Amino acid sequence: MSLAFVAPSVAQLEVRDRGHRVEGGATTKATFVGGYEGDQSVNHALTSMAAMFVVAGGVRWRERRQQVTLRRAGGGPSTAVVGSPQETYQELVDKSEYLRDQHWTKTFHASFMGGAYVGMAGLLSLVIGGNMASQFITQKAVFAALFPINLLLVLTTGGQLFTGNSATMAIGIYEKKCTTKDLLRNWSIAYIGNIFGCLLIDAVATYTGMFTGGAQEMAVHTVMKKCSATFGQTVVKGIMCNWLVCMAVWLCTMAKDMTGKMVGVWFPISMFIAIGFEHSVANMFILPAGIFSGAPLSWGDILVKNLIPVTIGNAIAGAFVVGGGMSFMFGKLGKKEKKVEKKEEEEKLEE
Repeated sequence: MSLAFVAPSVAQLEVRDRGHRVEGGATTKATFVGGYEGDQSVNHALTSMAAMFVVAGGVRWRERRQQVTLRRAGGGPSTAVVGSPQETYQELVDKSEYLRDQHWTKTFHASFMGGAYVGMAGLLSLVIGGNMASQFITQKAVFAALFPINLLLVLTTGGQLFTGNSATMAIGIYEKKCTTKDLLRNWSIAYIGNIFGCLLIDAVATYTGMFTGGAQEMAVHTVMKKCSATFGQTVVKGIMCNWLVCMAVWLCTMAKDMTGKMVGVWFPISMFIAIGFEHSVANMFILPAGIFSGAPLSWGDILVKNLIPVTIGNAIAGAFVVGGGMSFMFGKLGKKEKKVEKKEEEEKLEE
């Protein structure tokens, strides 16, 4: 393509009505819709692209028609973007069996990676939120918007978090797929792996000088606030937090495509952060970050005043609120209730 065609002067080029070009006294038609007259390769490329889109659209339309026909005939794969609650519950039951049989080294690796993802999202939130504005509400809004990235990474890469496993392994017990020993083994390995993963990101951030400026101030402020509540208050915050986190895991499991998983994760996680609930794995990153940033607290302080009560609350929410609740709705706990009701009805009929 010539330079004169790309950037012609006014004397060389004058566009008139109906897409005609006047150049050197001769009138020729300038093609803007169908391509460029000066370079036939562009015409060929545009034509090829248009043909490709038409063919792809036709193939996609044909596939959709075939799927509709198969579904009407009672067969073919489902095109639903979300699973039913019963299907979602069964997936978690199957996952509990998978986690039960997984070698401890794989559980540790997945948990280590999960902790690292949480740490990375926490660091991102501190750096962006802490340096964005001085108003705490703005920082919190940014933190809530950015932090959910961690759970999306965890759930789409096979990572594990103690908080999510607290519900999954409990469901395995309710469905007689796991034992208490299996649950405690998985929880312990996942918890330790999460700690190491979060501490790795803390170490990286400290070594590279990221805990400075607004990020440093936000880390100190956040940790001091987290360690200011009573033991009971912090336990309740842990319960409420993991209730939402496990629901995010539930929604992500229910979704069948990446968009659905993103939406399912984002809103419950943003919700617990914006409200101010407590997440043990997130705190495995935030609490050390505060100490490394200069918070006047000891390691014993952050354990007793935050991490221990938060862990207890997270475990209660996962094992009983979500795990037990879902088993009652869709699993064996609910079936036992139905058996009791049926037995009572039979006794009434006999009387």
